[in-house]
Amino acid sequence: MSITHASIVPLIGGETIGSQQAFGVPPIHFMSYEPFASNDSHILNYYNNEIPYYVLDKDQKPPVNERADVVSSVCPCAGLSMMSHGYGDHNPNNQWMGKTAEYVLGEYKPKVFWGENAPGFAGKIGKNVREQLRKIGQDNGYTMSVYRTRSLLHGGPQVRERSFYFFWQNKQTPLLNYFSKRGDPIEKVLRDVKSNSQMEPINSKIPSEDPWYQFLLEEVHNGKSHKEYSKELSPDDAKSGQCVFTQIEKKGYTYKQVSEWMAEKGHERAAASAMRKYEKLKSGGNIMKRGVTIPKDYIGAFVGHYTSMLTHPDEDRFITYREAMTIMGLPQDFELLNPKKNANHICQNVPVQTAADMAGEVKKYLNGELTMVDTDYVVQYNHSQKADYITKADTLEAFI
Repeated sequence: MSITHASIVPLIGGETIGSQQAFGVPPIHFMSYEPFASNDSHILNYYNNEIPYYVLDKDQKPPVNERADVVSSVCPCAGLSMMSHGYGDHNPNNQWMGKTAEYVLGEYKPKVFWGENAPGFAGKIGKNVREQLRKIGQDNGYTMSVYRTRSLLHGGPQVRERSFYFFWQNKQTPLLNYFSKRGDPIEKVLRDVKSNSQMEPINSKIPSEDPWYQFLLEEVHNGKSHKEYSKELSPDDAKSGQCVFTQIEKKGYTYKQVSEWMAEKGHERAAASAMRKYEKLKSGGNIMKRGVTIPKDYIGAFVGHYTSMLTHPDEDRFITYREAMTIMGLPQDFELLNPKKNANHICQNVPVQTAADMAGEVKKYLNGELTMVDTDYVVQYNHSQKADYITKADTLEAFI
């Protein structure tokens, strides 16, 4: 069965590329809104700007006779991400999930509409948004699935907890398969980068010249080089936090001791910062840990400080734009437009490996290869391989 697909708010395009891997064909068109034009520009460029791009808030819509079987979406997740300021049900970023669902389910009407969001979407803070989307689906003849997973279980080199939502043009809902595949460790992913393009480090500074990393290498590890330390760092140590701050703490040093060493070495600003950290912890507070980070086995979600503070495993430098894109599974010929300005667009993405697995489940559904259950709502948890749902028969029995 030939399956056509399209994307609405694709952003940089990991989900679209994952869909192409699953369905074997490129998208027939893109749909989006003006606020996302910059984010979307990279995936349009990847397809040489030859795929139609409809800007819905400019009254541009794909013709009725050119509608895809499947539509995917990567609406902004900041509204339900606990890493964002002001996250929660009422964050204005959440409007885009409802806005896209109303258009796609109410007017476009594909066989399947699916999208990705923060892990909180499947939890308590996402309850109201989920219920809003579920109602939109019910009003338009769709059942709904929520699927929580982490990219590490799909062969990626990062944990990256995420939630996916699916709308099925059906009276029943499919049970999706579970995944548990480990890919290459992140050191190998970085070493295996093939492309010579966009190989400039995102952060041009030298990691070993960072005062905190200097303390770790020179004082804690008796003058080891970056390459030596990276090689000897154990995966178990790295899993508890590859950041230099965590590593310093694990070795039993206080920030007061670090401050004294910094002062002796002439790092006055770092010495003052270390004392502030010491005083804050002493008073029962917490400190932010976003320092130089050494890759080992796998990392957390590739967001925030990782783009500028993750090092290469062997070379004394921070990762390049190409290496960052490779962590997200983007092809070696993918180009990041205006990289100095848009490095964070790499993070605002769905890892291609994860997207391909999810799109593969959509393909199995359309081919009649999945188990169907007599319910209009299913929540699945990939890490525990559990599904929560109540069948219509169960509901009737409970009513009687």
